[in-house]
Amino acid sequence: MDLAASSLSVTFETSPDQYRHWKLTFDGPVATLAMDVREDAGLRPDDYKLKLNSYDLGVDIELADALQRLRFEHPEVHSVILTSLKPRIFCAGANIFMLGTSSHGFKVNFCKFTNETRLGMEDMSAHSGFRFLAALNGICAGGGYELALACDEIYLVDDGSAAVSLPETPLLGVLPGTGGLTRVVDKRKVRRDVADHFSTLAEGVRGKRAVDWRFVDKVVPTSQFKETVEERARALAEMSDRPASGPGITLGPLSPTIDGDTIRYRYVTGAIDRAKRTCEVTVSAPGDAGADAAVLRETECPATPEAFLAAGDQAWAIRAFRELDDCILRLRLNEPEVGTVILRAVGDPQAVLAVDEALAAHKDHWLVREIIGLIRRTLKRVDLTARSFFALIEPGNAFAGTLFELALAADRAFMIDHPDEANTIQLSVMNGGAYPMSNGLSRLETRFLGEPDAVAAALAHEGPFDPQEAREAGLIFDAPDDIDWDDEVRMAIEARTAFSPDALTGMEANLRFAGPETMETKIFGRLTAWQNWIFQRPNAVGERGALMTYGREGRPTFDWKRT
Repeated sequence: MDLAASSLSVTFETSPDQYRHWKLTFDGPVATLAMDVREDAGLRPDDYKLKLNSYDLGVDIELADALQRLRFEHPEVHSVILTSLKPRIFCAGANIFMLGTSSHGFKVNFCKFTNETRLGMEDMSAHSGFRFLAALNGICAGGGYELALACDEIYLVDDGSAAVSLPETPLLGVLPGTGGLTRVVDKRKVRRDVADHFSTLAEGVRGKRAVDWRFVDKVVPTSQFKETVEERARALAEMSDRPASGPGITLGPLSPTIDGDTIRYRYVTGAIDRAKRTCEVTVSAPGDAGADAAVLRETECPATPEAFLAAGDQAWAIRAFRELDDCILRLRLNEPEVGTVILRAVGDPQAVLAVDEALAAHKDHWLVREIIGLIRRTLKRVDLTARSFFALIEPGNAFAGTLFELALAADRAFMIDHPDEANTIQLSVMNGGAYPMSNGLSRLETRFLGEPDAVAAALAHEGPFDPQEAREAGLIFDAPDDIDWDDEVRMAIEARTAFSPDALTGMEANLRFAGPETMETKIFGRLTAWQNWIFQRPNAVGERGALMTYGREGRPTFDWKRT
């Protein structure tokens, strides 16, 4: 994959010894994640300074890494204090000058990644036994308050000046980009008129009013702040079902090999065809990376929690989905002109089903629970990626169980019906709801929203589906025969790449999340539609737009017509 093709090539791997913006410390069951953003260490240090704990994508990449390590490496941690090391300032939010000098696509993908990171925190609270306490030691604005809103509780220091605010509308002519408006009313249940008033106050609210209006949970005098926060964090830790001690597993580097337009990990390969504007992403099943039978049994496909612990980050279920996640993120940020992703899964489907059996049998063990969560979040990353996904199911495929979720996540799945070569797919118990989408439903339930009996029938089917059975069951889009396969697939891909990318992004986002609305689908739906639109409007990014004039001489000039 040619990462140099982008003006800014982003790498998503990091580790605590490389952090420049966060300090991660431990005190028994309580961890503290403290922001201490280096002004001169932005992704584009010559373009902007990260003053007042403002952040760019690099700051959030470190946060996402820290959260992942808390999940896997520190089972003894039960609660997390999120705070700042800078006096009287928690976080000023996303860096305005970074946003003002970034391309539209980068702005949207930056917001999408920060959204996924904050939703990941809420996922940790819902599924992993963590509790987050935001300890706001000073001014907390914009994206900083959105970060606090992702926590279970918010404590604000009462020092006479500390406040929470969402100043994007009055100051910048845009919306809070990380779900702030949605969380205020949906999560914290702030009354609509109060939320409307708050969202137009550049200075925000502080003190007793912030508590009374439910923007924070508690206001604490400066002299008592540290002690009160620590006491509450320990009380929150006692609510957890995580183990009292380790060991955890260490997440090592993925170290992909990049050769021109191809990126190779151990189990995942991404190969770009720039002329066609496509990328073929191939995921290999366990045992398909050259391992012998003993390694396959002991490392790639552990059967017990103890074996998963021993295998560590080399277990296929961890390694393969970390690789897929990294590959998808690199495509998003570094390859904006690659619009169609062709998904393949290859290898032994029985090995995938064996992994699924172990995951299902031990789903209540803390580490297995985290592995399932990793897969769930990676599949959501696919759902939320503004690319077209076509799954191609051919002889030798490994679209079974967990890997079949990729075919279900695709916009269309094609399965060749070859008279001389067997070609099958197979479901497992993990397709029955282990990996819900943002709408809270499984991909099968979303696919068959008006046909609940079809979900039950598919899951009850014994053994594999051949192409015609898969088509009749509604599990694939089409099953061309070997004579028509090449032409039908080629025409489908060529037609897709010829459509307007903007129309496709909107179309796909509308079609992928049928069913109930959740806070998560609202956040992403509004990001895709409203924020995407507002980020391109002259009132925000025109020569005299609010985002472009902020912090510079002069006032914004607005076109007063409502659209």
